[in-house]
Amino acid sequence: MQLTLSSGSVRNAVMTNETGQALYKTSHTFTLGKLGTTTIRKIRPNTDPLDMRDHFDVMGEIDWRLYGSSTFRINGQEMQTSDFLPRHGIRGRKRTFTGPDGLPYRWDMLSKVVVLSRNDGSRTEVARYHRGSLGLIGIKKKPHLDVDPDVMHMLDLIVLTFVYVEKLRKDKE
Repeated sequence: MQLTLSSGSVRNAVMTNETGQALYKTSHTFTLGKLGTTTIRKIRPNTDPLDMRDHFDVMGEIDWRLYGSSTFRINGQEMQTSDFLPRHGIRGRKRTFTGPDGLPYRWDMLSKVVVLSRNDGSRTEVARYHRGSLGLIGIKKKPHLDVDPDVMHMLDLIVLTFVYVEKLRKDKE
C-alpha cells in the first residue's frame, strides 16, 4: 500500500491511499510549556449512504517533550517512547519496537528517508518513506510511505511510529 501525504510536514498532513481516499489525518497543536501534541485520526467507515463526508476518530497521539521521553497514546494505552521505541546505534538513529505480531521491528533514520524493517537476521524492509520533489528535475512527486502487505495488520502502529521517527529525522536535517 502507498500512503501519499498531502504535505512534507508529517505532523500536519492527510494520508491517502492509491485511490485518493483519505485514511489518516495528522494535526499538531502547541501548548504552553510543551512542544505540543500531534493527533492522528483514522477514517471511520460511513454507513449512511446519504452522508458523503469523511468521519475520523482519534487513533493515536504523541505528546512531544524537549527533555525526557515523549508519550504515545494508542488503542487506550499510554507509553513512553524511551520504553516502547528505544534508540539504538552510536547516534541514536535507530528505533526498535515489538509489533503486535510479536516480531521485532526497527526504524532506521537515514539522511533523507526513514525505513522500517524486521529487526532479525533477514532485515526484510516492510515500509519506506519517499520524500516529495518539486519536479524541477524530473517528475513532481508527493511524499509517500510504501507499506508492505505483510504488515497491514499493524498499519495504525506503523503510521504512529512513522510520524514520530520522521519528525526526529527531519529535525536533524
